[in-house]
Formats: sequence, C-alpha cells, structure tokens
Amino acid sequence: MLDWLNQHIDTISLLWLLPVCFMFHDFEEILTVESWGITYGNRVEAAIPPRMRKMYKSSMRMTTRNFALDVLFVYFLIVSVTAAAVFFSFYTLYLAVTALFLLHVFTHFGQSIYLKLYTPGVVTALFIALPYSLYAFYRLLSEKIVGLHDFGWALLLLFLLTPPVVWGLLKSRGRHQRT
Repeated sequence: MLDWLNQHIDTISLLWLLPVCFMFHDFEEILTVESWGITYGNRVEAAIPPRMRKMYKSSMRMTTRNFALDVLFVYFLIVSVTAAAVFFSFYTLYLAVTALFLLHVFTHFGQSIYLKLYTPGVVTALFIALPYSLYAFYRLLSEKIVGLHDFGWALLLLFLLTPPVVWGLLKSRGRHQRT
C-alpha cells in the first residue's frame, strides 16, 4: 500500500492534500455541528467539568453559518502554511499544522468515548485526518525533506501558537450564540 501511494502521489500533491483533507473533515463538522449541539448540548455541558463549562458553552451554541466562518479562517491559515511549504520549502509551520491535525483526531476520538456518542468530525478524523497526517510525516521524513530537528521546531511552534489561536477562536464565539 505504501509503495503504491509513494508511486502515485508526488510531494507537491501530498502537501496540497492537507487543505483538501482538512475540508473533508470540517465538512462533516459543518454539516452536523448545529443540530448536534441542539440535540446534545445540555448533555455535553453537564458532562464537562464545571471549571471548563464557560469556555465550551459557546461551542455548544454554534450555528452552522458561524461555525463555517471559523472553519474558513482556519482554512486560510492552512492554505497559507501549505503554500509556504510548496513555494518556499518552509516546512516548519506545515509540520506544526499537520501535527495539530493529527492531535485533533484524538480530541474527537476522546470526546466520543467520554460522552459515549457520536461527535461531529469523529468519522473523518479517524478515516481521513489520521491516515493523512501519519502518511505525510512518513513521506517527508523518508524522503529527507524534513528531519527530526524540523519536528522539534514545529512542535515548539505548535505549543506556542496554538493556545492564543484557540483562545481567540473561543473568545470570538461569543458572537456566535444562537438566539
């Protein structure tokens, strides 16, 4: 299987598959988030530890339109990071975003297990995000496009940049409340 993929997907295509995979994953979320929040929002809020409820309350009240706006913002970031990798061979941010995409799989999977129900995005997280992320890392390392030191810098960036970006998205969700 890996040999077939290696022969049929060139490196540039591999890199551009990140925004494609992201959108397939987020389409699942966009299509289900509002109705899922209406159906399960109270149950989810009750299951969240009290100190975290305020932070996630706005996420349970997202409209499809407003969630799609958040996704659009993230999509622009992902396309920009991918373009930097493709056109300028700057892979650090691409690796950081792909690592976050991989870690995001485990949040979906963990939420589904914790809540004992389907959560928006869990299917594509397991069947698109997980295999893509692992394969992208494998290819970039095996073809020596990046090295382990690049992963170190990427993880450092991931841990420095993710909290303020997530905080900003969650803070902006106050405007996304359903009326």
